[in-house]
Order: sequence, then structure tokens, then C-alpha cells
Amino acid sequence: MAAPNKTPKKSAHDRLMQAAMILFYNHGIGGTGIDAIVERAGVAKKSLYNNFASKADLVNQYLEARHAEWLALYDQRVATAQAPVERLLAVFDAYQDHAEFAYERGFRGCGLLNAAAELEAGDVGRTAVRRHKEQVESILQQHLLELLPAQPDRAAALAMQIAFLLEGAMARAGLEGSSARVIIARSMAYDMVKAL
Repeated sequence: MAAPNKTPKKSAHDRLMQAAMILFYNHGIGGTGIDAIVERAGVAKKSLYNNFASKADLVNQYLEARHAEWLALYDQRVATAQAPVERLLAVFDAYQDHAEFAYERGFRGCGLLNAAAELEAGDVGRTAVRRHKEQVESILQQHLLELLPAQPDRAAALAMQIAFLLEGAMARAGLEGSSARVIIARSMAYDMVKAL
């Protein structure tokens, strides 16, 4: 007799979120309708509205999930970093991991920035993306403060420069469908901080 399958079945919420994450990334928010999401999730349309107040609510939860996904990649990378410079470079490594993920239709760049580009100015989703980008810059600044403890203003300015470098690399990586630009940017960031 075969052992019973002990893997719990995913909830409708989780299936809808997984479908939305794939479809929003592949086709964009505007290019993904509710019908496509419920079809991919294999649930009734009513399940979507039982789990999310609206498509806008689903989009906002998608943005938070993308942010949490990146933070988890960063946490894994920073956990093995020994020195302050390695901890700073862990930010780039987490972005590289994101770029090298096995996306269904290939890497299209930062999912958060892609989504923000579709949302209207003032949309709560754009605010969420901004918070994420500010948090990344803050993480960079914390690691730079380890290297420059007596120079917080210099650490803040350098964190902003490195954040710009990282965002530019991600934009180009998305256009090229490859992590190569992130790897180059990581090397440039290392050059910026190795002499500190």
C-alpha cells in the first residue's frame, strides 16, 4: 500500500498569489486579467474575491511578496558573509540570484520597478516599491557604516551612489535578460569600497 501524500494542498489564496506572481511578471499588471489569474490558479473567480478585496489588493500583496522574496535571498547571502564588504556585496548577490531565477519567460528586470512603471503616480503600490528601494539603500548604508563608523554622512552618500549603480545594473540586466550587468556592478561597487 502506498503511503498517503502528506504534502498539504495549497490554499486558494496561495494558488492565486502564485499565479499572479507568474502572470504579473510575465505580462505586466495591465496585461493580466482576473480571468487569467483564476484560470492559472485553478480556482473559481469567487475565490479571488474571497481572498482579495480587488485586483488592486492582489497587486499590493504581489508587491509585498516580491519584496519578501528579495529579502529572503538577501538574508541567505548575508548569513554567510564574514566581513562588512562581503555583507555589502551580499545585496548585489541577492539581486544576481533574483536575475538568475528560472523565470517562465526569462528575466525581465526588477518585478517591483516593472510594476511601478504601470501604476499611476500616487498609487499605494508605487509607495510600496519606493519603500523597498529605500530599504535596500538603508541596508547598503548600514554595511558602509561598518566600514566608515565615524563618517555617517559619507556612508549615506556612498550608499546612494551604490544604490544608483545597482538600479542601473538591474535595468540593463532586465533589457538584456541576463545577470551579467549585476555582476559587473558588483565588481564596480567592490572597487568603490575596497580602499575605504
